[in-house]
Amino acid sequence: MDTINPSKDQPHHFPLRKLLLLALYALLPIILLFHLIGPLSLSQTKHSLIITTSSSIPSKEVRNDNVENSCDYSDGKWVHDKLGPLYTKCGTVKEGQNCIPHGRPDKGYLYWKWKPKNCQLPRFDPKSFLQILNNKNLAFVGDSLARNQLESLLCMLATVSPPNLVFSHGEDNKFRKWHFPSHNVNVSIYWSPFLVKGIEKSDKKNYNTLFLDSVDEKWASDLGQLDMIVLSVGHWFLHSAVYYYGDSVLGCHYCSGQNYTEIGFYDVYGKAYRTTLNTIIERRGNNNKGNRGVLDVIVTTFSPAHFEGEWDKLGACPKTKPYNPEEKKLEWMDAQMRETAINQVNAAKKEAENLSNVRIEAVDVTKLALLRPDGHPGPYMHPFPFANGVEERVQNDCVHWCLPGPIDTWNEILLQVIKKWTG
Repeated sequence: MDTINPSKDQPHHFPLRKLLLLALYALLPIILLFHLIGPLSLSQTKHSLIITTSSSIPSKEVRNDNVENSCDYSDGKWVHDKLGPLYTKCGTVKEGQNCIPHGRPDKGYLYWKWKPKNCQLPRFDPKSFLQILNNKNLAFVGDSLARNQLESLLCMLATVSPPNLVFSHGEDNKFRKWHFPSHNVNVSIYWSPFLVKGIEKSDKKNYNTLFLDSVDEKWASDLGQLDMIVLSVGHWFLHSAVYYYGDSVLGCHYCSGQNYTEIGFYDVYGKAYRTTLNTIIERRGNNNKGNRGVLDVIVTTFSPAHFEGEWDKLGACPKTKPYNPEEKKLEWMDAQMRETAINQVNAAKKEAENLSNVRIEAVDVTKLALLRPDGHPGPYMHPFPFANGVEERVQNDCVHWCLPGPIDTWNEILLQVIKKWTG
């Protein structure tokens, strides 16, 4: 690209400067007028709001007037909250996330709320959620963080309507369903850590096998019965794996001893989401007999871990308060995993834009999760880990989230997404 050297070969500029000054004087009355009427314009728009659930995926909720202000739930900071959590005890919490009953001594991590830059994130309203889902089936599909988010939702809904466990199957209850009789709402969890067809590693084979062109039918076979589905995967893609597409091996990740090409996992992660979202669009994109009408699809973005030391040492995730946004920036793997999921959601939204019965959105939690190193169970994944003194080794969980805890915010954003859809 050509550059200009201002000290060489330039014409005399006095006439141009004179013209610029005249233009400035002409604009002064307009500038003064803007400053006079500016506050009036702002006062007329203070009750307006658009809801946007991620920086890449716009959505909106417009109040009575027609003026809109942008708002992005994915960007903000954690601020003190005197109200604390919506619940304290909950019978559906997985044992490993039951931090307070397990003896976690500090309670400060319970008194924070997420404050987006340009709007307020409302406190979760369990009655509104149940009313919107009246007579509908909601499913969470994914790994243990999908289950973590599900259990958070169950705990918040149980504050107004206790659910009944109506189905449980599989090791560690990986397939379960609860029924809320007050609103005839069913909430299910499907264990599917890759979303696509996969064979998990075992004692005989120390790597996962993924078939990236085939969706996991353990959940997909029930698509015709669902009204809303929340997809959440990520951490299992970091494990050693071999990847197939059709009958061909694409490559592998961290597969020493295997005669395959190392290809990493970012592109694989994207392919898994692409296959999943395309399958949903294909199967529910037409009002075939037996389908329930509109299917709402939500992708919860990657939730970062916070290991600062070895997983079996005391200081694995020792923080007791959130980071400020200036302290911790979203980068490297966390940023790439988020971007990959967002890109696939955007592509699927474009694919489904002419369909009336499939809606797709992201709940972008990656940055707000990154800023909460204090919200994990740590050693309190087990009851009273220091009852007999500080052991040399203690297992830590710096991936999942205490309940109650920061992950409740995931569901506050989820509620705003479905409120937007229901008008």
